Amino acid sequence: MNFCKYLLLGTLLAFPIAGTAQNSSYDGLNNNLANLFRLSNARSYSISPENPTGEKGKGGMATEGTGARAARELGQGWKVSPSIVIQPGQTFTLAAIDGSGEIEHIWMTPTGNWRLTILRMFWDGETGPSVEVPVGDFFAMGWGKYAPISSLAVCVNPGSAFNSYWPMPFRKSAKLTLENLDSKPIVVYYQIDFTKTPVPADAAYFHAQFRRVNPLPYKSVYTILDGVRGKGQYIGTYLAWGVHNNGWWGEGEIKFYLDGDTQFPTINGTGTEDYFNGSYDFENQMTHRYEAFTSPYSGLAQVIKPDGLYQSQERFGLYRWHITDPIRFDRDLRVTIQDLGWQSGGRYLPLMDDISSVAYWYQTEPHVPFPKLPDKDHLEVN
Repeated sequence: MNFCKYLLLGTLLAFPIAGTAQNSSYDGLNNNLANLFRLSNARSYSISPENPTGEKGKGGMATEGTGARAARELGQGWKVSPSIVIQPGQTFTLAAIDGSGEIEHIWMTPTGNWRLTILRMFWDGETGPSVEVPVGDFFAMGWGKYAPISSLAVCVNPGSAFNSYWPMPFRKSAKLTLENLDSKPIVVYYQIDFTKTPVPADAAYFHAQFRRVNPLPYKSVYTILDGVRGKGQYIGTYLAWGVHNNGWWGEGEIKFYLDGDTQFPTINGTGTEDYFNGSYDFENQMTHRYEAFTSPYSGLAQVIKPDGLYQSQERFGLYRWHITDPIRFDRDLRVTIQDLGWQSGGRYLPLMDDISSVAYWYQTEPHVPFPKLPDKDHLEVN
């Protein structure tokens, strides 16, 4: 199947709850090549530093901003405010949207330390976020270094341009913020494209949660997600995996505990590289080296090699989007992955690696409050 056919079939990023009826008269959601020609009553808007409220006919009106000096001879309407500056310790509201609709696309180019810049999203006036993730990790760039990604849900393009295409419906309001935990100001270019349109009863809410353990305790499993209560579907995993041992690190199995599973899960993988749709250590059989790849639904996007001095460990960035195979749950969900290598005698070796993760899922609200993020020192990549 070629890439165009992947796009045609794979852009159905469906978030409605399993088992409920689709609303065929609903306008504006699930746009894809199969129905792109169909007319809609949805209305399109876009929030950026040049139109911070996204209001109709209000773009390019700034007289002050980060581009004011460059536009001093041209004046209003000539790229006066293309970006914003977030000071240390400041939280900036990227978007505050009233009414019902869907965020369709987020483009963002943040400077600074991506692990210390926290992206949060709040739906329908909730006090606790449904998304709370370092901005780099949200866009599958957990190691603070650029690597290209060409997938259906997330694209990372040259110049460290972050793009999200996850559909994010809301019924009453949406708020997106960025918090700068670093000691230096950051500059952020961004655009948030959304529609205003009614949202059907069976549309669930987008969630994403970050976790990190460094090092993983001996003979422990890494928890990607737990404590989820409600009905929904799991749609994606990103892992930033830092290896502390020599040798292969990916023998561990991912496990999905669904709807009351306790000791044993309903869905049990066969190995880390298998879950990310690779095989045999991601090894190129000609070069005998790791082979990075990026594809519509999965990828080994980053292979960061030791430099012979201070960058002493191998680090990997992996993503897996469950776009055509979402994992459905009715009441609860827990997701874990083992950290396993090899030792003498053909035995598995429980490893103690540095693992960070982002879990992506849709569910009904309210959601269980997220665990507290690690503090600045335990977030930082070093």
